[in-house]
Amino acid sequence: MHLPDGFLNRPMVLTTAALGTAGLALALRSAKRLPPSRVPLLGLSAAFVFAAQMVNFPVAGGTSGHLMGSVLVAALLGPAAAVVVMSAVLILQCLMFADGGITALGANILNMAVIGGAGGGALYHLVRHLTPSMPFQIGAAGIVAWGATVVASLACAAELAASGTVGWRVGLGAMGGVHMLIGIGEGLITMLVLAAVAKARPDLLVPVETHGFEPIMPDSPPVPARSAVAAAPRSLRPMILPGLIISAAVAMLLAPHASSLPDGLEKTAQALGFAHHQAASPVIPAPLPDYAVPGIGSEMWATAVAGVMGTAAMFLLGLLIAKLARLRRRTRAYV
Repeated sequence: MHLPDGFLNRPMVLTTAALGTAGLALALRSAKRLPPSRVPLLGLSAAFVFAAQMVNFPVAGGTSGHLMGSVLVAALLGPAAAVVVMSAVLILQCLMFADGGITALGANILNMAVIGGAGGGALYHLVRHLTPSMPFQIGAAGIVAWGATVVASLACAAELAASGTVGWRVGLGAMGGVHMLIGIGEGLITMLVLAAVAKARPDLLVPVETHGFEPIMPDSPPVPARSAVAAAPRSLRPMILPGLIISAAVAMLLAPHASSLPDGLEKTAQALGFAHHQAASPVIPAPLPDYAVPGIGSEMWATAVAGVMGTAAMFLLGLLIAKLARLRRRTRAYV
């Protein structure tokens, strides 16, 4: 669903850039509420989503899809954090791997980060309060993840139609139809990952406020100040290395064997005849285009090394964003 350069006209580029920037700015303001105990999880979430997005899986009709991950991150950190994580992933993919055009970066952030993360995440956190049942919450996350994928694809189709790239009815039908299938994979992966997290660290699935990051313990009385140490959240440090290893393994072992079939947007562009609108080359050249390290003879190894490099860079970028947001909060608190 990564829009490339050339698919959107100038007014739509400017409009989506403004909306995407505004959504990210609001999310970054909420990032100031990120508890110190959750900072590593933001980095790990960014690294895993990046790695998982490299793994395309085949769907019907000669099309492939990959995890978007917006609702998955929102389930762990809240909608605002999902916007920040997804935006960071999209920016790195664009600048480092030429995945998504720089002129379409605002649209990609709007569709997958703001609509998928904030919209899908808010809906999930609304639904999950219906019952404390963990199986229900995991199932709800899967259904909402499917819906978020479809809605994000419809937003993408609307932007293409408003740009005159494809007709409204045809574009909405084609993009929505193929992403209904891709969304099934999105929902299943989301549920599997959350089920694994629930088994290993159920405390990470405590409901999170939709406007920020601070966890709410349902049906729990306020904790007295003298009990603050006993009630302190469990450290995430033991999860950092295993989480990075899992993310790197996905990028190194699975990404080189990902499906080579066109993804939903590419397939739609080919079927509806607007693939020629894509720019012949990225507006801004990327150092590792197409997720491959130049100079490595083996295509599989070139992809594997690029994936590991990107996963590490994404983890560090996620940590940096979280720490800068908290530093800004502390700085403003003393002003």
